[in-house]
Amino acid sequence: MRMYTKSSSPEATAVYDKGGLKIQVEYCRPSKKGRVVFGQLEPYGKVWRTGANEATEITFTQPVSFGDKPVAAGTYTLFTIPQPDQWTVILNSELDQWGAFNYNEAKDVARIQVPASQTPQVTEMFTIDFVDANNRVDMLLAWDQTKVAIPIGVGK
Repeated sequence: MRMYTKSSSPEATAVYDKGGLKIQVEYCRPSKKGRVVFGQLEPYGKVWRTGANEATEITFTQPVSFGDKPVAAGTYTLFTIPQPDQWTVILNSELDQWGAFNYNEAKDVARIQVPASQTPQVTEMFTIDFVDANNRVDMLLAWDQTKVAIPIGVGK
């Protein structure tokens, strides 16, 4: 079963490495395959693993501000709670999780709200990328016609 899901939702790594800060995200990339993703395949208001298969994990090599929350260097599980106009983005200290089935809110390290935008173009496979912004980096999550930017500041 695990081999099949890995071929349908391949593993990927997104890396940001600039100015002494390295951010590495390990995730799996599910495909849209003609489905309505957010609100149906991934229900609104439910904790999502932010990808497929294992829950997505993010590593910071130095302290950062995750939105407006200070976060120590280290590795965290990245969960999200999608809504039509705003997402909750969560860093959780419990690693090596399959999906979000055993998500434990008590292990949350940071929880922020970010706006969600709708785009005219469709992103077929879930994608995580980084873009430099004003004195920070934005981690972009894109799938179907939804895009979310998560602000990450250096050394806050």
